[in-house]
Amino acid sequence: MSTREERAARFQALHAGEPFVIPNPWDGGSARVLEGLGFPALATTSSGFAFTLGRRDGRATLDEVAAHVESLVRATDLPVSVDLENGYAEGPAVAITRIAEAGAVGGSIEDWDPAVGVYELPKAIERIEAAVEAAHSLGWPFTLTARAENHIRGNPDLDDTIARLQAFEQAGADVLYAPGLANADEIRAVCSAVSKPVNVLARPSLTMAEIAEAGGRRVSVGGALTWTAVGAFVEAATAIRDRGDFSSLGASSGFQDWLS
Repeated sequence: MSTREERAARFQALHAGEPFVIPNPWDGGSARVLEGLGFPALATTSSGFAFTLGRRDGRATLDEVAAHVESLVRATDLPVSVDLENGYAEGPAVAITRIAEAGAVGGSIEDWDPAVGVYELPKAIERIEAAVEAAHSLGWPFTLTARAENHIRGNPDLDDTIARLQAFEQAGADVLYAPGLANADEIRAVCSAVSKPVNVLARPSLTMAEIAEAGGRRVSVGGALTWTAVGAFVEAATAIRDRGDFSSLGASSGFQDWLS
């Protein structure tokens, strides 16, 4: 297995190369499958992980997330970045430190709290600055992603999104992320307004080529792979319950080779 520092260096180097996809596993098994399929790095999904606990998104604790990160790092040799939501009750600096100790080499902090909504910009900047300070104190290249949530939290104002990402870039974030960009024009507007790599959330209506042409450097899928898997599970289970139909069952032997 690679050391944490080696994974960190590989992850940092990815952002200086060609656009890449960083898919989101929800447990150790899905992480091993994605590694077997040849993806170069992984990112956790807060909603997908919450599902494994039988909860809705936003209801996991930092302790639980840290344990989840440890399980992913044990399962795969790939760099792992972590969806840290807004930093949990402990705050961005503590959250960064905890998941770095657990083996992650990157993480994201968002500017939204379900209890208060989108933070006012000065408060959001202060939180990213705290995260940057914590990341820099680690002594190795932790890749910090700053997320502007307004686009998916009731205020899809592209100018506001850009202003927030520009402020987060100035605060020292390594990667910028605005979930909810709807098309290539919006992606292009964001990417042309900042100089740091931009992460884009995949959409069924966009191809990787279109995202890359618009300037996106990194593409994640959020909880979508989790829900695709759950959808197939529900469909098969419903057929069993309603019709006694087991035709959808049958283990694929291909991915077994990726498990230890």
